Amino acid sequence: MNESDVRERLAGVRDPDLGDDIVSLGLVNEIEVDTDGDGHGAGDDAAGTVRVSLALGAPFSPTESAIADDVREALADTGLDAELSASITDDLSADEQVLPGVQNVIAVASGKGGVGKSTVAVNLAAGLSELGARVGLFDADVYGPNVPRMVSAEQRPETDGETIVPPERFSVKLMSMDFLTGDDDPVIWRGPMVHKIITQLVEDVEWGELDYLVMDLPPGTGDTQLTILQTLPLTGAVIVTTPQDVALDDATKGLRMFGKHDTNVLGIAENMAGFRCPDCGGFHEIFGSGGGKALAQEHELPFLGGIPLDPAVRTGGDDGEPVVLEDGETADAFKVIVENVADNAGVVRRRGASEGR
Repeated sequence: MNESDVRERLAGVRDPDLGDDIVSLGLVNEIEVDTDGDGHGAGDDAAGTVRVSLALGAPFSPTESAIADDVREALADTGLDAELSASITDDLSADEQVLPGVQNVIAVASGKGGVGKSTVAVNLAAGLSELGARVGLFDADVYGPNVPRMVSAEQRPETDGETIVPPERFSVKLMSMDFLTGDDDPVIWRGPMVHKIITQLVEDVEWGELDYLVMDLPPGTGDTQLTILQTLPLTGAVIVTTPQDVALDDATKGLRMFGKHDTNVLGIAENMAGFRCPDCGGFHEIFGSGGGKALAQEHELPFLGGIPLDPAVRTGGDDGEPVVLEDGETADAFKVIVENVADNAGVVRRRGASEGR
């Protein structure tokens, strides 16, 4: 068994999203075959080790995990212990990268306020962490930061005067403008100040090595969004809407904003997608039906899933316990969105690696 033999076997492993095998797509970075028979990793019976580096960029994405499983299956009868690693090389040097330790930056946005954007951001971050990923959550809603309350973050950031060490909650690293102001102090800043503080928080926070940095953007299409689009390497954006027309109109504006800046939209998430009455068991579509899915279809974008109107979401936000970490219909709805976001981020990263090879 040599490198050519291994590569031939891997040519039978397909990427279900890109529509070809991982060898033809250039998603196999490197193959190393060690037949010294040291039994490394699989016990003394192993005839050696084959090490495969794959161009996978969305850790704990169900699709990428399945691709890795298919690679192991393709090598299962070789008698070799298969060791897999994943990396996608950035063209920029470490000094040139804005966030060199962060693999994926995902913006959560909405065209208007009140649609549950922060709720989706918090549950997305907590859900990714629950899958096993290393996650940060940046509350970039400068004028209305709510994330610390929504996760009951009592600990404040620490600093040595040069860098800021973010606190953690639910194994998620947190940063928010709320940490830097008084409890009831309003933020009354013009655009240049917003640009300055956002840039400073991004550059001065010790995020460390992260698989995902989730950014909760303010509603609309203003200075904060423009700063982030111009300074950060976004993997993609999640657009949050509710089913009614007025929310969909504003969500479309958000879509166009990302389109003008060549930013991938990972999909549409529909919040408040109906209410199941706990007393009568009836299902009531209070804000209309199917608006988020129709918006996704109209713009040929993925529909990430719908989240029901559930009092548990409100109480979880007030009490600091993300619903995605619990059991039940609403938790399952959030988990679907988490997995879809990770999968779609993986598509973006693998397509970029394939096209740039």
